[in-house]
Amino acid sequence: MEILIVFLPLLAAIISGFFGNKLGNRFSEILTSLFVSISAIFSIYIFYNVMINDYNSNIIISSWISSGTLEVNWSIKIDPLSSVMLVVVTFISSLVHIYSIGYMHHDPHKPRFMSYLSLFTFSMLMLVTSDNFLQLFFGWEGVGVCSYFLIGFWFKKQSANNAAIKAFLVNRVGDFGLALGIFLIFYYFGTINYTEVFNLIPTLVSEKINFLGFNFVVIDLICILLFIGAMGKSAQIFLHTWLPDAMEGPTPVSALIHAATMVTAGVFLVVRCSPIYELSPLGLEIVTLIGMSTAFFAATVALVQNDIKKIIAYSTCSQLGYMFFAAGVGAYNVAMFHLFTHAFFKALLFLGAGSVIHSFQNEQDIKNMGGVWRKLPFTYLMMIIGTLALTGFPFLSGFYSKDAIIEFAYLEKGSLSNYAAAIGVITAIFTSIYSWRLIFLTFHGSFNNNKLNIKDLHESPLVMLIPLFLLSVGALFSGMFFKEIFIGAESSQLFWKDSIMFLEPLSKDHPPLWFLLLTPSFVIISIPFSYYLFLKKKLIIEQIVKINYPLYVFLKKKWYFDELYDFIFVKSLKSLGNFFWRKIDNSIIDRFGPDGISNIIKKFSLYAVKFQSGFIYQYAFIMLLGFSLLLTFLIIK
Repeated sequence: MEILIVFLPLLAAIISGFFGNKLGNRFSEILTSLFVSISAIFSIYIFYNVMINDYNSNIIISSWISSGTLEVNWSIKIDPLSSVMLVVVTFISSLVHIYSIGYMHHDPHKPRFMSYLSLFTFSMLMLVTSDNFLQLFFGWEGVGVCSYFLIGFWFKKQSANNAAIKAFLVNRVGDFGLALGIFLIFYYFGTINYTEVFNLIPTLVSEKINFLGFNFVVIDLICILLFIGAMGKSAQIFLHTWLPDAMEGPTPVSALIHAATMVTAGVFLVVRCSPIYELSPLGLEIVTLIGMSTAFFAATVALVQNDIKKIIAYSTCSQLGYMFFAAGVGAYNVAMFHLFTHAFFKALLFLGAGSVIHSFQNEQDIKNMGGVWRKLPFTYLMMIIGTLALTGFPFLSGFYSKDAIIEFAYLEKGSLSNYAAAIGVITAIFTSIYSWRLIFLTFHGSFNNNKLNIKDLHESPLVMLIPLFLLSVGALFSGMFFKEIFIGAESSQLFWKDSIMFLEPLSKDHPPLWFLLLTPSFVIISIPFSYYLFLKKKLIIEQIVKINYPLYVFLKKKWYFDELYDFIFVKSLKSLGNFFWRKIDNSIIDRFGPDGISNIIKKFSLYAVKFQSGFIYQYAFIMLLGFSLLLTFLIIK
């Protein structure tokens, strides 16, 4: 069964990719959706078996590498951590496949698209079921390559090509850090198998290494390098710039990449490596700092965006920040709980946004929408549910997971944890404001699109709405049903067992009542506040923007990260390249190198050939002149 879970998407990708054009669009749609759905059903069964019967397994498919002390198998590891990821990846992927049948209906290259989706799913499954760092890296890079294909699927659009290249290059920066971390692990332990590495980690608690002129504790350096890889994949601050641009891809791609798969790989890596991070206080502090910074940064940028998909993308970036600082304060199980619930409501929001875009004939600017909630009632309801879950409205999935992160950060001793809790509360307020801004400007107010007639708008086909309904069930109830299992004081330890290591047990205390009520109160108050601000008194927003225009531009420009990177890396390297081209290549190499010598010989031969006139008197004169010069030289000598 485990083998089928992993390889059915690969089989679907191969058949659809190589034979899809001959077999037809409908065949490719049904085949890929069916195979991934079967994989999802089996994954749910495995998860149930792990949860009820403590099922664990490590199936070795084949021996991959055997060289000296290096033994690497291609295997499928099933434990509580991987079983959760299997459900998230396959369930969301299956719904995205089904949704794509309707969304990509008019695309002439549908078999290729469905093949890419299935191959992406396979790569992610290889990543989460690995029992060693090399297989993880194999899946990690596979996900990166597939994301390049999917983001740039509409390759005739220059913006899509640019976004795909940007995502690929930025992720290579993070992947370089991950590769160095894996090399360092092998150098010190002679193995890259999880179990062996985690057992040997305590032996290096005090071991130090000089790296780039700095002395590091080996464990700290390993944690930092692995986290650099996680930062790239999970779009954390400094390596986040690819994520908003990735919205150039089709909306199903956005849902798949940003809800449950690619961006969660970094969180999974940190949680999987909890035995290493637990012994590295510096590593955990860096994870906490980057996580809380990303959560705040992305939320502030989302406040001023107008592209419906980019707002949700920055929301993803912010929620990933929550997951990381949860892991940073040692609450790995809470991070996984939020990853689990987030997958449902974020996929719901992306696919809901896709339904809106589909109805508006590819319009994505929320300022060109409005007043359509009666025309799109089902999509509107689904978006409302997704928004309530995202903002942490009481008793929906986000309420249980996000509030738990803030509470655990508050209970953790240390100033950084307290700062993280404070940032978490502020970010939750911002999240609620920009989320309701999206809802009110998209569905309420007056219809603002000059290109379309509101009478022509209609709901998406049923094949697009069914996935929305199924995701809404998860957004409503996943937090309530799985809270005790994932983060309960006793039951969570019984569920996660050895898949997550806690050096010190998490605090069983409860924050004071005022703190428990703080975030939900702000979330509830933000709804009428946003309604008043964005619908009833729009002039207030205009005045706020006018008074704080430099701040508005700062947020609109996304804290100038793109401009900064363009100046530091793109323009500087381009200038350096032009210098070498003009001054070194043209002026020196071409002038004095092979090309230069050939030009000199050519010019000399052009002058020499002039002496070959064919007149005897001219040859006699030259001979006489030469003889005279030779005689003069001999006399003088």
